[in-house]
Amino acid sequence: MAQPLSLARLASLPEAVARPRYPREVLRPGILHIGVGNFHRAHQAVYLDDLFNNGRDLDWAIIGAGVRAGDAAMRRALEPQDWLTTVVELEPGANRARVTGSMIGFVPVGADSRAIVDALDDPSIRIVSLTVTEGGYCIDPATGFFNPEHPEIRYDASHIDAPKGVFGVLVAALKRRRERNMAPFTIMSCDNIPHNGQVTMDAVAGLADLIDPSLAAYVREVVAFPNSMVDRITPATTDRERAILEERFGIKDNWPVFCEPFRQWVLEDHFSTGRPALEEVGVTFTPHVAAFELMKLRILNGGHAAIAYPAGLLGIHFVHDAMADPLVRGFLDKLETEEIIPHVPPVPGVDLAEYYQLIASRFANPDVGDTIPRLAQDGSNRQPKFILPSTRERLNAGADVTGLALESALWCRYCAATTDAGEPFALNDPNAERLTPAALVAKDDPGFFLALRDIFGDLAEAPQFRSRFETALNSLWRDGTRVTLQRYLGGNLA
Repeated sequence: MAQPLSLARLASLPEAVARPRYPREVLRPGILHIGVGNFHRAHQAVYLDDLFNNGRDLDWAIIGAGVRAGDAAMRRALEPQDWLTTVVELEPGANRARVTGSMIGFVPVGADSRAIVDALDDPSIRIVSLTVTEGGYCIDPATGFFNPEHPEIRYDASHIDAPKGVFGVLVAALKRRRERNMAPFTIMSCDNIPHNGQVTMDAVAGLADLIDPSLAAYVREVVAFPNSMVDRITPATTDRERAILEERFGIKDNWPVFCEPFRQWVLEDHFSTGRPALEEVGVTFTPHVAAFELMKLRILNGGHAAIAYPAGLLGIHFVHDAMADPLVRGFLDKLETEEIIPHVPPVPGVDLAEYYQLIASRFANPDVGDTIPRLAQDGSNRQPKFILPSTRERLNAGADVTGLALESALWCRYCAATTDAGEPFALNDPNAERLTPAALVAKDDPGFFLALRDIFGDLAEAPQFRSRFETALNSLWRDGTRVTLQRYLGGNLA
């Protein structure tokens, strides 16, 4: 019979389940992580668990924190199991389960975030890490730069003693440390954003500028913001995963994590007050993070977007089923090889064609159970980061953008929130209330959708992109996704 996960029950877990080899009571906090979700627990927390299992750096354990309702739900789920997480690596015929113990606490999640600011008074916290999603950095999508008029930024600038947002928390805590002559913590983004360290510094310093320019200067001069690239496909947890864990491994975990075996972390070695020896457990430290990061964002994240919207319109639920569909897989292959990969700069020690084949095999893993709705969510934040930069580069090079324009048209059609069969679905996007009406108008006036300047910027004024987008969108509405993909693959869409 399955048993609830807890420290007291670790010794009685089935032998097939790996568990921490270190005594949990010897761990001491060193990292406060904001945004404890599945990816963090499948990635950063696993690397640290590996390090602790090697007997190294036991003073770098994680304290969880968050500012959203989802963070409060995660805290409620993890507290009864002593902050332990079961991680199941999904590989056909070789699924493996392990319990990680690298998180040792979780700051209470309140109406404001003073509890996190208080927790950051502890000098043992030397790194604050973040997974707050691509849309969490208060960036103007059209410009790609920090937006000081963002409502969350404006609120925290006026209420820095009781901030509500992530960057308000960071600025308030750094302000305190500076006033008390305490060393600053490093701020380490683990989100899929180009130059994520620089973007994070722009947000923290930008908010500080609104409060005290000298504090902003301190942030820019003294606080470290390492750039990073992170990678591991980690689906959302549902009752399906909980049931599999109970049946196969005999564990009841309130919020287990299921993920692919592959993981990668490329990190800039730039820290204010030290770091754990993560290179001993597979983390790559390099000054060339930007090259790895761009490769991943364009090929993997761009690839996710490429399969999400045609598959969603065709009513396909699982990513591996989308990869088994010849038209969806054909669209992905043609788009990647002809329009995306040729504009990805060289990466030291990496063959881009081989990297793409690895990505495609990861997408096709049937045991992962990743879903199309997960890949399709938050398109208004992801399109400007994962797809449209490739479009701009090809246009600047005088190259054709038929496939990339089709991808944007597929997203537009998906924003209408019905499948080709007429089945309605919920559009999971923070801008859904304006995207869906715009997508419906675009059925008869494609340019109306391109007029969303905060997303497309000046691309609406690029004649070739506008023409290719209109042709693709008209085909999608008139003849459907399958016929449109057939035309593209046959070279008859332009």
